[in-house]
Amino acid sequence: MLKTFSFALVLMSLPLVVFAQAATARFDAGSKVFRLDGGNASYVFGVNARGELQQVYWGGRLGATDSFPQAMPMREWASFDSSYSNTPQEYAGWGAGLFNEPALKVTFADGNRDLVLHYESHTETANGFDVVLKDIARPVFVTLHYSIDPESGILARSATIENRGTDAVTVEQAAAAAWALPAGHYTLNYLTGRWAGEWTLNQETIHAGARVLESRRGSTGHQANPWFAIQAGEADEEHGEVWFGALGWSGSWRITVEQDQLDAARVTGGFNPFDFGYGLKAGEKLQTPVFYGGYSAHGLGGASRLLHRYELEHILPRTQATAGQAAPKVRPVIYNSWEATEFRVSEAGQMALAEKAAALGIDRFVMDDGWFGQRKDDHAGLGDWYVNQEKFPHGLKPLIDKVHALGMDFGLWVEPEMVNPNSDLYRAHPDWVLHFPGRPESEQRNQLVLNLARADVRDYVLGFLDKLLTENDIAFFKWDYNRNWAEPGWDQLPASEQKRVYVEFTRNLYGILAELRKKHPNVEIESCSGGGGRVDLGILRYTDEVWPSDNTDPFDRLSQQDGFSYAYTPQVMMAWVTDTPHWLNKRTTSLSYRMLSSMQGSLGIGANIANWTPDEAALAKRLIAAYHQVQPTIVEGDLYRLISPRNESAFSATQTVSRDKTQSVVFAFIHSTQKGHVFPTLKLKGLDPAAEYALTPIEGKAREGTPAAASGAWWMNHGLDFSEDFRGDFQAAAFRLDKK
Repeated sequence: MLKTFSFALVLMSLPLVVFAQAATARFDAGSKVFRLDGGNASYVFGVNARGELQQVYWGGRLGATDSFPQAMPMREWASFDSSYSNTPQEYAGWGAGLFNEPALKVTFADGNRDLVLHYESHTETANGFDVVLKDIARPVFVTLHYSIDPESGILARSATIENRGTDAVTVEQAAAAAWALPAGHYTLNYLTGRWAGEWTLNQETIHAGARVLESRRGSTGHQANPWFAIQAGEADEEHGEVWFGALGWSGSWRITVEQDQLDAARVTGGFNPFDFGYGLKAGEKLQTPVFYGGYSAHGLGGASRLLHRYELEHILPRTQATAGQAAPKVRPVIYNSWEATEFRVSEAGQMALAEKAAALGIDRFVMDDGWFGQRKDDHAGLGDWYVNQEKFPHGLKPLIDKVHALGMDFGLWVEPEMVNPNSDLYRAHPDWVLHFPGRPESEQRNQLVLNLARADVRDYVLGFLDKLLTENDIAFFKWDYNRNWAEPGWDQLPASEQKRVYVEFTRNLYGILAELRKKHPNVEIESCSGGGGRVDLGILRYTDEVWPSDNTDPFDRLSQQDGFSYAYTPQVMMAWVTDTPHWLNKRTTSLSYRMLSSMQGSLGIGANIANWTPDEAALAKRLIAAYHQVQPTIVEGDLYRLISPRNESAFSATQTVSRDKTQSVVFAFIHSTQKGHVFPTLKLKGLDPAAEYALTPIEGKAREGTPAAASGAWWMNHGLDFSEDFRGDFQAAAFRLDKK
């Protein structure tokens, strides 16, 4: 079992998985060198002659008998750049003239801010180490937690900061981990965006100075995602060395990527130090998030496949039904009522939609916003989580019973962390929102943010969610979060402690999710924040899927899903088929194109199916049935991005291969054919070259003369050609290959 480190209060157990290749964790007492091996990677660090913990090596797996001498500090570069700054420390304190990004910065009670951390001791753990550092003079201790995954070689790193003195210490900056690469030519990859335009992959050369990726918004944020990948030299999608990482934290975060004065690359990430200050009284501790890091010798594609596998096997939660399995179950195909009814939900209207959804082969019916309180629009009702008696005079049970009778389970939309000023909750507890006394309360979408860091607010939110699940047979919550923070005050605490809100809010969020899952072990939850505003490896420990974007335009989604796939498995990527012309771009596309775009992730239908023609319903039913047959391969298999939709590409294509190589699924898309150019031959990847695979169209046709079956070597070397008819604007095709 991989041991990872997170907040002890909310850790969830992981399944026992047997791997073909064991992990090793070794310490050489003579050289004071630690070595971790897993998958095809090795990570080495050691105690140098000054007592600092120094990174030594991170890359491809080394030989079992290979060894290292004691770590040697880097040289001084004139009097302006000391050896202390130049040495790649595993967790550097801000002190002794450090000018690079520190991992930890503190202020002592007497105003002293100098912190120099030296090795104190260590213990061996499951697949890793706990290494204790201590300041050279004061009783500040930092325990660095390391654990390596035997199969992927991905490291989970975090830190516990402890004040063992008698006087308070204020933590002003705390990273989860720092990573380092030797001098070289590197390209940084990172993801940025905005609402309705998330998941843009940026690629830029790492130059002298620092690139800061961050969110100051109280949550992960649409604008940047806490993931990075660094390519060496000429590495590309399928070739060359790539180092990658993802921060498991759903609050304000920061990752700093810098090239130091000796041309080495460093990555430091954890809590965002902006407006941050966490006081540690005598005996108190602060646990950081987990910063995951991995290495691939097979380009960005290899890196994402490792990360996808790790997420499926070690990050995503399990229901009672899937406990002990290597991966959670594939996501149900859902229907969501929002576009059909918006706030105008009613018992009769939802039942009518449920009948149409069931006829399509839908697995789960989800009723969206408008069912509670005095919720007629977005101006009122948030916070009042009782069933609206005008819309549902007999409660939710008749609708739920109807949905179950139709062969589907039932899901419900909630937004637990928010409140409308026009609500019974706000009128009773105006002090429950994030605010600074005497200052305006900034509304966005006519709502305010509840201060989930407060124990009473936490108890209220947990209470009403538990009540909903206890009194109703609800299988799924779509958990929304539709604005960022403003006025992050917490005036119930002394001024010196109020900035704890940045940590305690997210800790309580995780705690609520963990407690709900414990009390209701089969409930499933989606993390939604106006799209991709809260997607990270922290929230994914407690939620089963995420909503990548409110933008469901099928063409826009191709590039968004492409960017998303670098950091997150398609298993968690909800992808809806919605109405046309699309509300955002006014673009008209065929139902076939919309369906195939969404079938690359976890499929959902969000259109107003009451307006579909019989032919459209028949097409959707056929494609949903085809999707059910290949879904495990699409969402759990190895993903190959054959043609990128980025950079105004006229064409794009993806391929997934099941882990046992018995099945593969190929999707191909045309934006617009120009000057008669045909769709490129797709040379497939990842198949068993000696096996024979039968080709079956899901939608579209192969070129005339394409064999009905051929070897994996044929499909990978000769490739798949498409029919001459596969051209035009916004066209799509899909095929499956099955091992004979």
